[in-house]
Amino acid sequence: MDQQLLEKMIREVMLSMAKGESNSNTATTNCGETTSKDYPLSQKKADVVRSATGKKLEEFTMENVMNGTIGAADCRIAPETLEMQAQVAESVNRHSFARNLRRASELIAVPDTRILEIYNALRPYRSTKEELLAIADELETKYHASVNAQFIREAAELYEKRDRLRKD
Repeated sequence: MDQQLLEKMIREVMLSMAKGESNSNTATTNCGETTSKDYPLSQKKADVVRSATGKKLEEFTMENVMNGTIGAADCRIAPETLEMQAQVAESVNRHSFARNLRRASELIAVPDTRILEIYNALRPYRSTKEELLAIADELETKYHASVNAQFIREAAELYEKRDRLRKD
């Protein structure tokens, strides 16, 4: 694919996302409770930062890794930690970064293999519009990832407009 065309498509998606920013209904938990004063969280909020499996930061020691108490699954970030990071970003007016962190927090529930499948499906000419819309529905219903589902729907519309969908 032409590099300039790809860059133009990316700009259009980003512009379309930016237009929806002011109307975003993205849910935030503990909104406003974490600010730049709490950064870095690992030092200033270590008591509340947990892994996706609920492990505390103090449990992440070489000894626990070596004896198997801490495994690969324990190294995944928790959605709540990403939310706190998003609040820190918002407190220093980095709203786009905060939205990215919230999108990432939605994807924690999605298995890595499925994320890679979705990534490949989003490449130009790899999917039909119906397949992309089915992915969006799956993200929304199975994983409660409504922001990411909307992103996939917007991509499907843009791919259709730019004739970048796979033809059956």
